[in-house]
Amino acid sequence: MMKPLEPKTLEDYSREELLELLADAAKNWLAHDGLWFQAVEEECGIDTAIKLDTATWAKFTVIEAERIMKRLDLKPGGGIPALIKALNFRLYAYINQQEVIEVSENRCIFRMNTCRVQEARKRKNLPDFPCKPVGLVEYSNFARTIDQRIKTRCIACPPDPHSPAYWCAWEFMVATIPSEGLYNLQDRNTYFYCVTAKNIFLTDIC
Repeated sequence: MMKPLEPKTLEDYSREELLELLADAAKNWLAHDGLWFQAVEEECGIDTAIKLDTATWAKFTVIEAERIMKRLDLKPGGGIPALIKALNFRLYAYINQQEVIEVSENRCIFRMNTCRVQEARKRKNLPDFPCKPVGLVEYSNFARTIDQRIKTRCIACPPDPHSPAYWCAWEFMVATIPSEGLYNLQDRNTYFYCVTAKNIFLTDIC
């Protein structure tokens, strides 16, 4: 009689297999996010779905950043180098193609070159999903969790027109803090997001 096969443990998998498992987990996470959004949209409409999606991402992106920082032993205030490193360990990094360009000590540009969500819509001949409201909160809160000095500017994100080379692009810059304690922000497109349990307040501080 053949002995029953013992299930594999994580220790039994090769590096390549573990990376595939990570990608599968990221795809499952994204599928659940999409199904949740569709359920809310069907019940409450697109505007409410985007509002609630934005509220959840405002909190989730902070949790994700904090866990990445803990795993990689990144200390708060690590600037652009810490942000670039952390971006490579987000769940999106396992299923989308992304790149960081124009890197300097205090600035970089992040581009999402492939996007499973947008490309699935494109295959179905659907318009781009207007994810900019969510992205503004998602990327701003992620960057400021890594380093509170980092400000975020959206270069392009649907429904904005964008280059065929990427779906969205974001500029991150380290802002200086003068003696009076206010951020010295040069760009009038910079926003801060204050999230409470019930509301999201979008404030133009320039």
